[in-house]
Amino acid sequence: MIPWLNSPEDSLPPTRIALPRGSEAAGLLAAGGGLLPARLEEAYRKGVFPWYSEGQPVLWWAPDPRMVLWVDRFKLSRSLRKTVRRFARTPGCEIRIDGDFRAVMDACAQPRNGQDGTWILPEMVEAYCRWHALGFAHSVETWIDGALAGGLYCVGIGRMVFGESMFSRRTDASKIALAALVCFCRHHGVTLIDCQQRTGHLLSLGGGEIPRETFEALLPPRLGGPPITDWTYDPAMWDALEDSSATNDAETPPEPPSPPALDHGP
Repeated sequence: MIPWLNSPEDSLPPTRIALPRGSEAAGLLAAGGGLLPARLEEAYRKGVFPWYSEGQPVLWWAPDPRMVLWVDRFKLSRSLRKTVRRFARTPGCEIRIDGDFRAVMDACAQPRNGQDGTWILPEMVEAYCRWHALGFAHSVETWIDGALAGGLYCVGIGRMVFGESMFSRRTDASKIALAALVCFCRHHGVTLIDCQQRTGHLLSLGGGEIPRETFEALLPPRLGGPPITDWTYDPAMWDALEDSSATNDAETPPEPPSPPALDHGP
């Protein structure tokens, strides 16, 4: 049994009562309560996030362990690093932040191959678009020749970033957006990106799991930091990626040659 939030005024329960590892819905904390901006801010400040499917109430999660990415441990394979460098130097290729937040959310909401539905339901899109208008939710976008090729959306509170979802219409476009977010975070002194739950993709990029208790202890000093007031991407921020190239290349085994991942133009 989990608590039911009957109204927006009901507080989320402490995360220690979330369903434990090994249970059918490990990390599930509560249900209901709506998706008003105040509720979303309360949740993220407590390390909690919404995740549910069509036909379900709003479900709130606090998984243990928690998947995170320390930005100084972000890894790119040699081939992907070449792709990012080529993107950064190619006319017509650019990173935009908050250029079209709704379009990014709509793209992230599309079912993936092999999936019947999506957890990014219309009410979720509307809730985060409202939060975006208040300056808390942001999109990092990969544009090629004036077209949105991929990107991600995230939440920013103080000096903490919470990653949500990403999409690609061109090969590696979402990975390029994530690399840009890492550079943006380094530039602004953000050291940690929450990734919520473990995936092989995030592991390959340097993500790792930490206990929920550890994650929650890391939040207050970051959430209490001065908010980032300028969410724009300067191409000079790519230099932050180059600063770590020697370390990352040393940690990443050589890969076989591969064709160019991102072809410029039609």
